[in-house]
Amino acid sequence: MKFIHYLEKVSGVSILGLVSLLIFFLFFVVMLTWVFKTKKSDFDEASRIPLDNNQNSTNQ
Repeated sequence: MKFIHYLEKVSGVSILGLVSLLIFFLFFVVMLTWVFKTKKSDFDEASRIPLDNNQNSTNQ
């Protein structure tokens, strides 16, 4: 039996529920792939942005 048949047997689950589950799963997989493929140096550079007072300071 296919996976969709198991979910259709649950009361109140329609095609919209299956589509939303699929969208969530795909988004999660894409985000995990992006995180693991991004270089650590890119994350380090982005983490220093809030602390960088040398550029565009409004208190000058």
